[in-house]
Amino acid sequence: MTAERIDDFPTRQIDGYRVRQGRPFPHGATLVPGGVNFSVFSDGATSMALVLFDRGADEPATELPFPPEYRIGSVFTMTVFGLDLENLEYGFRADGPFDPARGYRFDARAILADPYALLLSGRDTWGVMPDWTRPYQYRAMIAPGDFDWEEDAPLRTPTEGLVIYETHVRGFTRHPSSGVSAPGTYAGLREKIPYLRELGVNCVELMPIFEFDEFDNSRVNPDTGERLHNYWGYNTVGFFAPKAGYAATGPYGMQADEFKALVKDLHRAGIEVLLDVVFNHTAEGNEYGPTISFKGLDNATYYMLTPEGYYYNFSGTGNTVNCNHPVVRDFVLTCLRHWVAEYHVDGFRFDLAAILDRGPDGSPLPNPPLLEQLAYDPILRHSKLIAEAWDAGGLYQVGHFPNYGRWSEWNGKYRDVLRRFIKGDEGTVGELAARIAGSPDLYGGRGPAASVNFVTAHDGFTLNDLVSYNDKHNEANGEGNGDGANDNNSWNCGAEGLTSDPEIGALRMRQMKNALAILLTSQGVPMLLAGDEVGRTQLGNNNTYCQDNELSWFDWTLVESNAELLRFTQRLIGFRRDHPILREARHPIGVDFSEVGLPDVSWHGVRPWEPDWSPGSRLLAVMRCGRNAAGEKDHVYVAMNSHWEGHDLELPELSGGVWRIFADTGAATPSDIYEPGTEPVLAHPRRHHIAPRSVVILTGSHD
Repeated sequence: MTAERIDDFPTRQIDGYRVRQGRPFPHGATLVPGGVNFSVFSDGATSMALVLFDRGADEPATELPFPPEYRIGSVFTMTVFGLDLENLEYGFRADGPFDPARGYRFDARAILADPYALLLSGRDTWGVMPDWTRPYQYRAMIAPGDFDWEEDAPLRTPTEGLVIYETHVRGFTRHPSSGVSAPGTYAGLREKIPYLRELGVNCVELMPIFEFDEFDNSRVNPDTGERLHNYWGYNTVGFFAPKAGYAATGPYGMQADEFKALVKDLHRAGIEVLLDVVFNHTAEGNEYGPTISFKGLDNATYYMLTPEGYYYNFSGTGNTVNCNHPVVRDFVLTCLRHWVAEYHVDGFRFDLAAILDRGPDGSPLPNPPLLEQLAYDPILRHSKLIAEAWDAGGLYQVGHFPNYGRWSEWNGKYRDVLRRFIKGDEGTVGELAARIAGSPDLYGGRGPAASVNFVTAHDGFTLNDLVSYNDKHNEANGEGNGDGANDNNSWNCGAEGLTSDPEIGALRMRQMKNALAILLTSQGVPMLLAGDEVGRTQLGNNNTYCQDNELSWFDWTLVESNAELLRFTQRLIGFRRDHPILREARHPIGVDFSEVGLPDVSWHGVRPWEPDWSPGSRLLAVMRCGRNAAGEKDHVYVAMNSHWEGHDLELPELSGGVWRIFADTGAATPSDIYEPGTEPVLAHPRRHHIAPRSVVILTGSHD
């Protein structure tokens, strides 16, 4: 017979509930034998109460004040026994001074969500209008911990080997053409895993899935009257809780298991999962925003405040999280550990990550403790860490983000120069060379994997719109077309927006292929925006954060109607996979490391070994040389012509080898690209004509 532990028993009753003093760590609600341990931090509160609801009830079932002796330092902690876990919602009521000038915003009337809540209810089904009269909008719940991972383990794909696919959980399958059983959900995305495998990507980067409120800052389309939602989700309400509205099972509180099933099946398909995370601000906004959790528990700790008690706004959304405060650092670290340990995610992309190295007064820190802690944390040791290395306050750190040898960065400079080059701007060839070589000027000593290369992302034009619009067209957002970036470096190819002109259509297709061809043969980590592979359009809207409709959704009819572009993208990804020299862990430096008779990188113009670096040059060729996975000599030659005229290229000589044509965006389909491994020998061994505004990719063969 096993003796029961004495600490499993309550020591007193409060309002009929059996309780005892709890444990201060971990924070949040934790299952213990016979009950639940509740722990909440507040440095400034004078008292705290645990508020218990029956699920869905408007009024609390009871409130249990924390006895004074249940406060340990600044942590209120209590174990409550005999709770009905499946029917339980809970929150906290914190009392204390209301003195904004000193940073205090306590309000004993407010019921506060647990910042560490593993599940939140209140927005269980996407787009269902909430009852705004309810006293407690976002309700913390206990999460079950019985999911069967079936021996799932991290894939640990080397960072340089990734091909990232950025997508939105809801938008990927919400369109009526998706054909999935539960459109707009984790389950729906799970049904599209075969498509992702056929495309060839091995990593998905999911836009925010932490619980948020799609009704935050909602307005209407001024032209149609359609309600606009906060579609992107960069307004976190619960950092530990998966978005219930993205789950078919959200109304039943099973969103955690549904997301875990998605991760498990993606791993089975060889696809890693990165989460886009937002630790720079929260949904509470500034002094006019709602009080949800942090603001009512310990405003002065969690937010950067001016000496007068107002909110610093380096995020552009009203508040800025005080990330380098020790308590907040612990919160962020615990959160990320949770997603790695409990959800098996493989890494994170940090929105406006430059904020994470600001001190409490907003000034950049020379050695930001949060970034260092994340880099060396043992649980996050093999997780990918990717920074959006700028913020809305003007701090731009691309190439010099504090990295500790661990962080990669969204390379905004790659995006900008590639866009300028393909539209034919002068003075781009020299910088383009640095970017396609993995940006050694920015990431020397860190390797190409520090550079996440992209042409488009969720924020901005799609690839189709990049070649179809000179200007943004954001009128549907209801902000007078004043929102969104103005520096798009786009070119409409001769007509603004949709056109039936076949010549313009052909040029746009070629320009999209050009961008993809350069991206997927560059050193560094390529990232694709979902839908670019099939020419998805947002009709010129470059800021669809509020558009939960066909402007944002993946239209699956494009898989057939734009099969030419999809086929081109699939084969490019396959080519990258087959040629390790395109994804090496070190920067090429022009030395024959592999003993193949040619340097690992060399630059060329219309004649071999004679690149034209002049400002007016619009043609550049690069040759990469090394060995393939079998140890055989491998050569890849990429010629990029943004000139409106064609050129006759003289090719570098391969001793004992021949050039084969893999892709030529100037050729008509199906000769625009070949299945990797089936490339035909060039008609002439040393010459090839490159058409206007096109890219040619050759591979050397030594058969």
